[in-house]
Amino acid sequence: MQLIITFLILGITIALFMSNRIRADFVSLLALLALVLTGILEPAEALAGFSNSVVIMIAGLFVVGAGILRTGLAQKAGNLLLDWSGNSEKKLFVLLLLIVIFVGSFMSNTGTVAIMLPVVISIAISIKKDVSKFLIPLSYAASLSGLMTLIASPPNLIISQTLAEHGFERLKFFDITPIGIIAATTGIIYLFLVRNILLPNGQNKKQTENNQLSPKDLIQNYHLEGILHRVQITEVSPMVDKLLSDLKIPAQYQLCILKIDRKAGEGRSLLPITYQEMAGPASVIHPKDILYIQGSRVQVEKLVNDYQLVLETEELESNHLVSSQLGVAEVLLTPYSKLINKTIREIDFREKYNLNIIGINRKGTYILKEMSNVHLRFGDALLVQGSWDEIDLLSKETKDVVVVGQPKVHASMASASGKAPIAGIILLFMVVLMILEVFPPVISVLIGAVSMIITGCLRNMDDAYSQLNWESIILIACMLPLATALEKTGGMVYLSEGIIRLLGDYGPTGVLIGIYLVTMVFGQFISNTATAVLFAPIAMNAALGIGVSPYPFLIAVAVAASMAFATPVASPTNALVMTAGGYKFSDFVKIGIPMQIVMFIVMMLAIPMIFSF
Repeated sequence: MQLIITFLILGITIALFMSNRIRADFVSLLALLALVLTGILEPAEALAGFSNSVVIMIAGLFVVGAGILRTGLAQKAGNLLLDWSGNSEKKLFVLLLLIVIFVGSFMSNTGTVAIMLPVVISIAISIKKDVSKFLIPLSYAASLSGLMTLIASPPNLIISQTLAEHGFERLKFFDITPIGIIAATTGIIYLFLVRNILLPNGQNKKQTENNQLSPKDLIQNYHLEGILHRVQITEVSPMVDKLLSDLKIPAQYQLCILKIDRKAGEGRSLLPITYQEMAGPASVIHPKDILYIQGSRVQVEKLVNDYQLVLETEELESNHLVSSQLGVAEVLLTPYSKLINKTIREIDFREKYNLNIIGINRKGTYILKEMSNVHLRFGDALLVQGSWDEIDLLSKETKDVVVVGQPKVHASMASASGKAPIAGIILLFMVVLMILEVFPPVISVLIGAVSMIITGCLRNMDDAYSQLNWESIILIACMLPLATALEKTGGMVYLSEGIIRLLGDYGPTGVLIGIYLVTMVFGQFISNTATAVLFAPIAMNAALGIGVSPYPFLIAVAVAASMAFATPVASPTNALVMTAGGYKFSDFVKIGIPMQIVMFIVMMLAIPMIFSF
């Protein structure tokens, strides 16, 4: 009875996945609850997926991928690939798949996809193409890379161990490579031919989010470069030890002091630390402070002469206003804002929010000077400057103003600016640890994730947590116990032995076809590792039972377990790209099932040729 209930739950789960009316992660949660409520799984068995190393590794890889994206490493790698491809979309597509297959030959396919995901997204944005044209092929190529070397995929190691346990010679490092080359070549050709036919075409959420204006773009749009100046406080300046509020610079000179660069520990330390603070009424001026001032050069020169300051002659670039501590953002007035029809001076914006208003965009006309007496109107956009934390607090003020964009994302990117080499070193170190198997893969990934936070490639733990794609994590964690249910109720053995009985009369080729098909079908709903564990012993017993070599049968298990194309839950890599690419369950079915058929035909010809019966 439990066997029937298990297959019924599996069938309903598949149907709900295909209908696409309910979120995939919620469907997987319902399936998990159904297995517990019907008594098929104990609560501990059902929740085991959340402690599975694969799930933890995927969470860590999201953090590593975010570090690669935040630091600009992904964009640099994308630009390099674009240079190699000569701006040809066809060359770029093939080159991407070849790189994924090569990298995936020496590390897990999940890690490969997580590393390449931000690179591919950056490339898609650069060439103004929908990222959904690249991410399913990325996932499929990573699955095919699992057939290139012995260590490329867990099923390869499992079948090698099964051979050794029954007295046969283990697989060598490159024994499976000929099959991998054939599969990879077939897959690349297929994906290249169908990329504009079967792959979805539509703007997706991921791209839309990334098309928002960066702080640097905002500064350029407001034409601030010509009115930003930098002056240094001399030791003899009358400003020294004075409060900014006492100096009344805005009233006397029509200038706005935006921020102060200051050295801490100078004279007491060999390595004085330079830090920034937003200029405010309570700021006290110290010798050698650097003031960043907005206003006309004539007025700045007057201030410099009056207070014996030093004006730096070099033109101040816009990126000086953006750092790990301080930034800019655009703010829109809501229709019922209390700020409408009031002047900048009247609203006390700086005192209330601890932010400077450094520009007003009024229907394409930019007001940058003498703003204190400007009456605000509905539709005005304000460019504000200050600490990222204050900007984030302002984004929660929904009554009077709305902050455009994602200040937390921009703050993280500003904090990680210039750290692309560090992110690259962390990535390379993580890959080496995984290849050399110094630690279990999940530990290597966690080392990489923690290193991204410690080195500042990600701003803080909150930033790291915000990068976790919970939909993918819940989906995988809830589907892993399904393999336990199928094994516990005897479902796997029942189906596989039934097909072997049906096809056994057709000789080794018939049994090979049966094992491949059963492994492939179940591999669409459970992990390739679980599939290989369950079917490797069955394939070995079938080969010994009919008196032929077990190698082609076990190779068929490894190959079929890696052909995880038809559903988003067939592989962690599919789950990783599903949300990022804005895919539906049907998208995987539409492109994956034809690919399964093509691969089945090719592999049934190739496996017996390379590994004879």
